[in-house]
Amino acid sequence: MTTMTETSARFREFKMPDVGEGLTEAEILKWFVQPGDTVTDGQVVCEVETAKAAVELPIPFDGVVHELRFPEGTTVDVGEVIISVDVAPGSGDAPAAPEAAAETVQQPVPEAEPEAPKGRQPVLVGYGVAESSTKRRARKGVEIPGPAAAAIQAEMNGHGTKVPESRPLAKPPVRKLAKDLGIDLAAVTPTGEGGVITREDVHAAAAPAPAEAPAPPVAAPAPAPVAVSADPAGRETRIPVKGVRKAIAQAMVGSAFTAPHVTEFVTVDVTRTMKLVAELKEDKDMAGVRVNPLLVIAKALLVAIRRNPEVNAAWDEANQEIVQKHYVNLGIAAATPRGLIVPNIKDAHDKTLPQLGEALGELVATAREGRTSPAAMAGGTVTITNVGVFGVDTGTPILNPGESAILAVGAIKLQPWVHKGKVKPRQVTTLALSFDHRLVDGELGSKVLADVAAILEQPKRLITWA
Repeated sequence: MTTMTETSARFREFKMPDVGEGLTEAEILKWFVQPGDTVTDGQVVCEVETAKAAVELPIPFDGVVHELRFPEGTTVDVGEVIISVDVAPGSGDAPAAPEAAAETVQQPVPEAEPEAPKGRQPVLVGYGVAESSTKRRARKGVEIPGPAAAAIQAEMNGHGTKVPESRPLAKPPVRKLAKDLGIDLAAVTPTGEGGVITREDVHAAAAPAPAEAPAPPVAAPAPAPVAVSADPAGRETRIPVKGVRKAIAQAMVGSAFTAPHVTEFVTVDVTRTMKLVAELKEDKDMAGVRVNPLLVIAKALLVAIRRNPEVNAAWDEANQEIVQKHYVNLGIAAATPRGLIVPNIKDAHDKTLPQLGEALGELVATAREGRTSPAAMAGGTVTITNVGVFGVDTGTPILNPGESAILAVGAIKLQPWVHKGKVKPRQVTTLALSFDHRLVDGELGSKVLADVAAILEQPKRLITWA
């Protein structure tokens, strides 16, 4: 089964694919092509937003765009035809002129078409697939010709055909950095394992450039404008609830009224943790890794979970079972232009501190760019939300649906504190742990929170308790 149907020997139609995670619709944010444009297999034709994230859709065949079935801003069900392509241009009447097709976009009238095949459409996660699951296009911003893009992306994903050595390999944040600095990755000498270009390689390539200021970083793409309405007196404004915001509302209501929440608090002296952060920033083994208090807090929570593994579980309502997880997919709540999302670091429990720091950096960078895929937000077990970045002392966080616990980290402030029998200024923060009382009792939740606090007070416990 494919996402397109062949209405004739000349025209082929591309349907809105199943974007995964049980989602049934998506909003068309932006068209990258217009009627009359030539497209090639794997070329991105539009960007859509689901309840999870923004996703780019590649067309799985060559031809000339005949018709765009829906205008930007339209929410389309999975399985609906969104674009038709003339795969044999010049064999008959010319494709619809852009002006005529534009009128169709403004007044969409779906043409009669064969009955859609029953069942779900093929799953599309992240940046989409063509007809072959091993054929992937490189992420936006990678300047690679179409025919080689699929092979290169496949190699970066650990499968598919071998990438020609002349094609640069780099992770998305590094590619963005190169784009921001105006550096051609093909001209950069890689030093990373397997010939992968690192941030340091890009900075090194930028250093010899003429003494003119580098191009300013490209701002994250702004969300598509939302239609709003206001009353004549201007006293109210109504904003449609859809996409990520709608999903957040539904998830939070479901979580708050399904899982019995318990929240516990502890205030802790983190002066030694802050000293450790400063030392790690100077450590050569952490070169190129963004080091901040959140990194140490994340590691502390992972150690606390290892000491209290029962907290890392989920409640199976259908089977009335507690499902113990022997892995930790650590979620990090991130505020983005499209709303709050919670991507997670897969198998965070197996990562060293430098690996955890690198994963955190990539997660945050991808979220800010609005490119977090649905797969990156699925399967979380425990989450951290850092409300301290807003100057807030702490809060009572709501569980991410399907997870057992969430740790809120408050602002780190210099406060008077009794230290070694004397009142001294110390770096202090407040932690709050919310947990599902169906599977985590008070004793277990208290032990987890106490262990995190103890590690942040005496970071050497990261070694003695590991």
